[in-house]
Amino acid sequence: MRIISGKYGRRRFDVPRNIKARPTTDFARENLFNVLANQLDFEGVEALDLFSGTGAISFELASRGCSKVVSVENYSVQYTFIKKVIRELKADEIIAIKDDVFKYIAASREQFDFIFADPPYALPEMEELPRLILTSTLLRPGGTFVLEHSKENDFSTNPHFEQMRSYGSVHFSFFRQGSEQAISDEKPEPETTSL
Repeated sequence: MRIISGKYGRRRFDVPRNIKARPTTDFARENLFNVLANQLDFEGVEALDLFSGTGAISFELASRGCSKVVSVENYSVQYTFIKKVIRELKADEIIAIKDDVFKYIAASREQFDFIFADPPYALPEMEELPRLILTSTLLRPGGTFVLEHSKENDFSTNPHFEQMRSYGSVHFSFFRQGSEQAISDEKPEPETTSL
């Protein structure tokens, strides 16, 4: 696993062979953060990384200046790996939580500026994730939620949907949490981009 940019940039960590995750490819992750850099000033942002896997997104967020990153992962191998890398980096801004994501969403009273979720592509609740997150209090008004998914999913009818980006087999759908005042009939048409 490679951290691409920022204060931890260029650091590499050997991922355990028995890890139960499908890490976001370096190519897709680099392009995702290029898009986010034009939308988000990471400095001081509080972020949530759901289905963290290797923690690559969490480490990238912290490396780029997020003041707090909560990394939620349910599987012991991945969780232990995330904790190990946090210790090696001395990345005190990352808080690793071993929990089921759906239980965490239901129970958490924290709020975040940015949320990323990379569930298993075959997750039965995949279609429900945007609704669960955007109707909870997890995402602050004006905050961004990005969901990684396969080509089988289309979230463009969700009222909070903004755009979808494709990088090979990896697809990212972007959603914006609006305040009541920000949601209007003048919302621009959703954008879909493939690279």
